[in-house]
Amino acid sequence: MLYDAFNGDADGICALIQLRLAAPADSVLVTGVKRDIGLLARVPARAGDAVTVLDVAVARNAEALDALLARGVRVRWFDHHDPGRVPEHPGFEAHIDTDAEVCTSLLVDRHLGGRHRAWAVAAAFGDGLPESARRAAGPLGLTPGRLDQLRELGECVNYNAYGDSLEDLYFHPAELYRRLYACGEPYAFVEEAPEFRTLKEGCAADLARARALRPAEARASGAVYVLPDAAWARRVSGVYANALAQGHPARAHAVLTPSTRGHYSVSVRAPLAARSGADALCRRFEGGGGRRAAAGINALPEARVGDFLQAFFEAYAG
Repeated sequence: MLYDAFNGDADGICALIQLRLAAPADSVLVTGVKRDIGLLARVPARAGDAVTVLDVAVARNAEALDALLARGVRVRWFDHHDPGRVPEHPGFEAHIDTDAEVCTSLLVDRHLGGRHRAWAVAAAFGDGLPESARRAAGPLGLTPGRLDQLRELGECVNYNAYGDSLEDLYFHPAELYRRLYACGEPYAFVEEAPEFRTLKEGCAADLARARALRPAEARASGAVYVLPDAAWARRVSGVYANALAQGHPARAHAVLTPSTRGHYSVSVRAPLAARSGADALCRRFEGGGGRRAAAGINALPEARVGDFLQAFFEAYAG
């Protein structure tokens, strides 16, 4: 049995598309909303099975990973987050790079020698890495229109992943993956799929709402935004954080979104001019993690919002 466990955002989905275009196979899909990253606990693999894991941190799945390896399951892992302890085991194949300018889809692109690079370009745009996306696209010789299609696709697929639950999303990430994969190339999805039009229109409407908000606190070195308690706000939080970072490259940003469970989810973006520190900041709070340029906290209690704001402005003091 084959299992593919992947983050439900653009990076995880596009990474898997590249792998399965290169090596088609029927597999059991395990995924969820963007912050649903403890995926291996849901993989009932047995001896002789194989699992591919994409765009979730080893550290958040360490116990389940050890159990799978102990049962004789082969595990292949592609990721760009801090892994913590990486197992040394003959059944474990790791492709992990935490450089701030790479994403998981770019690692898969490297592994495949660029065989399906357009998908990696789209993922890099979606993951808030526009310069990395353009560098990767260089050898493809794309027209500006084609490159813009990949940007829109990456941003829209990434937008679909954010929410407290699957009910907040337009499409289940597994179903969106299947629809994208069936297109073969990203341009066909952009030009023909009704799902793309739905995501593009939804993202534009939600971004317009977010851009009408004023920051809760803004300084030269950083700004904090608190979104309202609404499904549209939960959907747009990550895309909005990326847009803020690109619009103010010398400033750090934090976007806090109320959860239906009584806490806040937090998206942090380091300044594009100095892409570091976001993961270290978020790891100071339970449920926090990510990468140096972009990180988050899954469940920040309301009582600790003040502590977070203090830590954020201390971390990015200019």
